[in-house]
Amino acid sequence: MADPIPPASAPPHDEEQVPVLDDALTSSARAVSEEVIPLIEETATVGKKQVVTGRVRVQTVTDTIDEVAKANVQRETVEVTRVPVDRMVESAPEIGTEGDLTIVSVLEEVLVVERRLVLKEELHIRRRVETETVEVPVTLRKQRAIVERTDPDDSSGST
Repeated sequence: MADPIPPASAPPHDEEQVPVLDDALTSSARAVSEEVIPLIEETATVGKKQVVTGRVRVQTVTDTIDEVAKANVQRETVEVTRVPVDRMVESAPEIGTEGDLTIVSVLEEVLVVERRLVLKEELHIRRRVETETVEVPVTLRKQRAIVERTDPDDSSGST
């Protein structure tokens, strides 16, 4: 909108005088003229619209991997040795243990004019622990995702 009062440095475009508010206040009541100045206001509205800018296709693929699983396993074996004793005892001996050796007494009653307990033999049981590494083939599954970006206008889904 143009300024009704031209700047002092600019040459006047028209010879017509435009009344100024100061002139209207200083002149008589008869000479007052009204001028209407329209006021304009601009407003802005903001809207949103969804736009497809691209598409993606995600698929998962399962791969199998053959690996060898390793583990330490223990195997315990028992060795039994028969030791002949053949002596008379008053009562049954208890099971004894000396380190990794366990002694179990085997008894027999013998009929004599009197009864006597005869220790016939002892079983000596020794424990041995062996450790070995075993390898067992196993199949493991592992998934991975493949993501493909496609054109938003492509309705077939191909890239």
